[in-house]
Amino acid sequence: MHEFVRGLAVMAAGALLAACTTADPAGWPAMPGDGGAAAARFERLKAERPAELSAFLRAMPKGGDLHNHLSGTVYAENFIAWAIADGRCLVVAEQAIAPAPCDAKAGRPALAEAVESADAYNRLIDALSTRNYALREVSGHDQFFETFARFGAAEAGRDGDMLAEAMVRAADQNIGYLELMLSPGMAAARALGARVGWDDDLARFRGRLEAAGLPAVVSGARDEFTAMETRAREILDCAGSRPPACDVTVRYLAQVIRVFPREQVFAQTALAFALVAADPRIVGLNFVAPEDDRTALGDYSLHMRMIAALAAGTPGVPVTLHAGELALGLVPPEDLRFHVREAVEVAGARRIGHGVDLLHEDRPYDLLRRMADGGIAVEINLTSNDVILGIVGDEHPFETYRAHGVPLTLSTDDEGVSRIDLTHEYVRAVRTYDLGYGDVKALSRNALTYAFLPGVSLWADPAAARPLGACMRDDLGDPKPSQPCAAVLARSEKARAQWRLEAAFEVFEAEQAKLAP
Repeated sequence: MHEFVRGLAVMAAGALLAACTTADPAGWPAMPGDGGAAAARFERLKAERPAELSAFLRAMPKGGDLHNHLSGTVYAENFIAWAIADGRCLVVAEQAIAPAPCDAKAGRPALAEAVESADAYNRLIDALSTRNYALREVSGHDQFFETFARFGAAEAGRDGDMLAEAMVRAADQNIGYLELMLSPGMAAARALGARVGWDDDLARFRGRLEAAGLPAVVSGARDEFTAMETRAREILDCAGSRPPACDVTVRYLAQVIRVFPREQVFAQTALAFALVAADPRIVGLNFVAPEDDRTALGDYSLHMRMIAALAAGTPGVPVTLHAGELALGLVPPEDLRFHVREAVEVAGARRIGHGVDLLHEDRPYDLLRRMADGGIAVEINLTSNDVILGIVGDEHPFETYRAHGVPLTLSTDDEGVSRIDLTHEYVRAVRTYDLGYGDVKALSRNALTYAFLPGVSLWADPAAARPLGACMRDDLGDPKPSQPCAAVLARSEKARAQWRLEAAFEVFEAEQAKLAP
């Protein structure tokens, strides 16, 4: 328990400002006792000084970001700096970073020379992100997804640097937990799948992959995670000065890239299941890459069956899936009818990423009821949905999910590519949907309630913010919980993270109440 108490103290000391409010009729009930001067100040800021919401919500404790691709979290400026330091080149015609050797005469100069002018530097930032995309003849969808190939060479050998950047930005916004998506070992798994070849008997296919060398791929991928974490902690000086970023809890989702041939996708998925089973740092899996890609669309139902087949052999592996990141016009109407449902009903997803095409699904209200009853949360990415799909405001199903009791979290998707952060997404949600403080506090709590951290949740009823019986009589976040509550916290990493969040809110709200109106 000493480690828990120390972590609680660190989290509480790092928090600032704020308050709670009573239930918003369109939102979620807040915990009894929430409210007061801090909540009133939040409402005054909304009405009178909305520019101050950014400062308020940046300081507010935010439980976590559950939908965040590690490579996409990096800002272009850092990729450029790393690439210059590593001697990379620039393919001028494509505005893409490339490995050495460089050749200026062939349109492939050294990057350091290519971006000496301010215009060239800014042009590359635009190419590596969605900044200013609307000023050019390119769709947000295409610009977003094309950036990853352009900065791919800058990532090489920089996983630890990328992780450190994500941790620093999280700490700067009082975010206590990250679930980051990345793909160590996936290239090796694809090669293994291609070599073994497709097998319609998926259980037998898994066995063939294991016999052909999947365990060695698992071991190599785990080593990559270890090397990445070691490098990040060295950059942050976690053994020395130990800045707040070192206290951000980070776990990983193995991301399966779904645009490859079916035998390669299955091999990646088998690796993801094996990694979760072998390494507690890797807490779940996701399928990534454009959902509207030809292969991703054509094999979507097969991919859901792959997950189901592997789950039968390794039960209990948490799954979250990019599903419903589609819009009418991007794909034919028929492709909008079943993706979220099959992710839930076939693949057994515990969370859905995006879920934007919900109301195009067959029997959408039945699906909403199932998601609400099953506690299947939706990871909402407002800016990403705007840029990629053009879905904003009332066109987004955010309020529909809320009205039907489906739990929601706010996330960034690819904050570096989109030039945002999680605070920006909270501000956007408040301004777009007139959220109250109780609503944003519920969103913050949901990020831990529906995280894939092991152990029981602190909440017996998350929607009502009612704690477990063992902690019912405690002041939530108290550094000296009662013996029954302490016993729960000792057994559950998730409950400990939730307890720390409540401690941070206590400090935040007390400080907020002291501020001038």
